Amino acid sequence: MRSDANIAGPMTDPVPGPRSESLGDDVSRETPSPMDDTPIGRAAQLAVQTLGRSGEALPRPENTRVMVVANQKGGVGKTTTTVNLAASLALHGARVLVIDLDPQGNASTALGIDHHAEVPSIYDVLVESKPLADVVVPVPDVEGLFCAPATIDLAGAEIELVSLVARESRLDRAIKAYEQPLDYILIDCPPSLGLLTVNALVAGAEVLIPIQCEYYALEGLGQLLRNVDLVRGHLNPKLHVSTILLTMYDGRTRLASQVAEEVRNHFGSEVLRTSIPRSVRISEAPSYGQTVLTYDPGSSGSLSYLEAAREIALRGVAQAGIGSEGLTVNYEPQHSMSEGNQ
Repeated sequence: MRSDANIAGPMTDPVPGPRSESLGDDVSRETPSPMDDTPIGRAAQLAVQTLGRSGEALPRPENTRVMVVANQKGGVGKTTTTVNLAASLALHGARVLVIDLDPQGNASTALGIDHHAEVPSIYDVLVESKPLADVVVPVPDVEGLFCAPATIDLAGAEIELVSLVARESRLDRAIKAYEQPLDYILIDCPPSLGLLTVNALVAGAEVLIPIQCEYYALEGLGQLLRNVDLVRGHLNPKLHVSTILLTMYDGRTRLASQVAEEVRNHFGSEVLRTSIPRSVRISEAPSYGQTVLTYDPGSSGSLSYLEAAREIALRGVAQAGIGSEGLTVNYEPQHSMSEGNQ
């Protein structure tokens, strides 16, 4: 499966640049007119006005990047990170699919996708071998963003998968058979290391680990990394931890700074320079069936996810060894993310 830039159209929407004290230029006209009257269009305008324009466009991957968002420790911002990164990438023209593998269906809820028991879902793909295309639905108002929802049926899927042939690779097969062009697939895993998470690890090439900037942040992380090593050694040799994202960062506390320093010292270049602040807006957005980008585009949380998405895209270019005219691959953070509770 390869992404098709010709089908999705060229990515010409420049990426937000650093904040500017002067916002006198009329940048609203730079937002594509077909989106002006949609929530995502208004979000793009406000985010652009807040951040300013750098004249730089997000690069698109040559092949679909399948990223597994995993951490068996709950409450670290895993689902929040999945949906907001996906929306940030789609906002700039990428075609993005979110696969919700958590029986709670929180990613589906946050994206405004109906996921009651009778809805075709990722359960049908894993257990009933239904084609992935039959359950994928577009996310309302977010052009280029799609979701394969989770229903409560997924709660019993791990037991049902035990007796099935190729139980660890059923999601991988479904993704490979999916014919629609995509730039990114983000898989939201449950907070466990069972068969659902193993299916995600077999299907993906990259693992993105959100780490909460609080006490016990690294608790259980060793077991996840051991599982990644096991899957890489026996089932998926291309799997690797590509990205670690610090979440719930509060620059006002010494603890957050200490955790961030410890994580950066331990994991080095895998840690994004962008961190996600602790934000009331990020917490509120899912209850309205929205990402923070549409709920409050000018909040520190929204701007942080936009920057994190930008950094991930640029890192993909660097890792693939792809050149891009006028593109500086060495990412530099463009503003501080220590605003705390906006």
